[in-house]
Amino acid sequence: MNSFIENVNFFEGNNPEELAKTYGTPLYVYNEKILRNRMDAVAKVITKYPYTANYSVKANTNIHILKLALEEGNNCDAMSVGEIQMLLKAGFPKERIFFVPNNVSEEEMQFAIDNGIMTSCDSLQQLELYGSLNKGGKVAVRINPGVGAGHHEKVITGGKKTKFGISEEFIPKIFEIAEKYNLTIAGINQHIGSLFMDPQPYLDAVTNILRIALQFKDLEFIDFGGGYGIPYHKLDDEAVFPMEDFKKRLEPILDDFVAKYGRAPLFKSEPGRFCVAEGSVILGRVHAVKHNNGKTFAGTDIGMNVLVRPSMYDSWHDIEVIREGKVVARDNLMEQTVTGNICESGDILAKDRPLPEMKRGDLACVLDTGAYGWSMCSTYNSRPRPAEVLICKDGSVKLIRRRETIEDLMKLF
Repeated sequence: MNSFIENVNFFEGNNPEELAKTYGTPLYVYNEKILRNRMDAVAKVITKYPYTANYSVKANTNIHILKLALEEGNNCDAMSVGEIQMLLKAGFPKERIFFVPNNVSEEEMQFAIDNGIMTSCDSLQQLELYGSLNKGGKVAVRINPGVGAGHHEKVITGGKKTKFGISEEFIPKIFEIAEKYNLTIAGINQHIGSLFMDPQPYLDAVTNILRIALQFKDLEFIDFGGGYGIPYHKLDDEAVFPMEDFKKRLEPILDDFVAKYGRAPLFKSEPGRFCVAEGSVILGRVHAVKHNNGKTFAGTDIGMNVLVRPSMYDSWHDIEVIREGKVVARDNLMEQTVTGNICESGDILAKDRPLPEMKRGDLACVLDTGAYGWSMCSTYNSRPRPAEVLICKDGSVKLIRRRETIEDLMKLF
């Protein structure tokens, strides 16, 4: 693929150089059509049985994007009181929010209880806490399925080495605590990890959690988790996640469980990245190019404070070069290291990457930044966080988060 942004008409006729001049750089730019397309796809993963896709909002909590998820029929998972409040502000009714916290305080749990939001407990102690706060209530428990998958050990959330969930061996303890506080175990949930492109580990985990589910009576729902990957190496023609094949392989597993259980509870999944990652790019300005010891460094204003994934996870993001509003063709490539403007040696977007020769004044367009991009931004080096704009279906541009200012940072002192 020579250019993703040209192939999908990402900017919908808008000149990226004009966007950069109008809103400044670095700048997160979203495409509404792509976001809606991906959210619609996850909403249709299961059609034979009761099902809902719970968008995992930690991937991107911009209220305008949450509203798109609501309109596309997604429910949502929240991991904190802040995320719950974002969802309520976006218009989500409490019945469509699932609180899936990890090691939270009594105050946070009480907030969810007071607002009537279904909560999953991640440990026996958290279940005890929930029972003491809400005797006779309904609750879910997160099971560690014993298997994990993901692109990096830091995003694998199932298996014997992770902090998440209750091991199967402690299920009798779950029942003891439930009886002690007269709790109804309404659902069970799991998550094996993020960004897998091979469906098999996920299918194995679904099979496993359904086997475990047979130990629970009268479950209202079973949540399989999320983690469907997206092709971050798309300029090298990496294949997309095989969603249709995955759906065909998933259905017989569900059929087998429903036959054994005697009925179909509500099935859920927790897609995050798949919904939003491909719907955003970052535009950043190239401010300096230098040659040191035979290496070429292109210095941009997209620091690790703006996009931390490459520094934190060694994540790959394709980069396209834009000059005077047009994409520079991917021929005559030369090896370059693209860096940010943060005073850290690890502030690298792309190391020794074959790219069109970058020049001062160019725009670096970083692809697939909609998930764990702005939501993981920081103000490190006292750099205010960037603006976000949405290119709407009709091609118009809407500012959906203004750029922070130094005054914003000062207000906290």
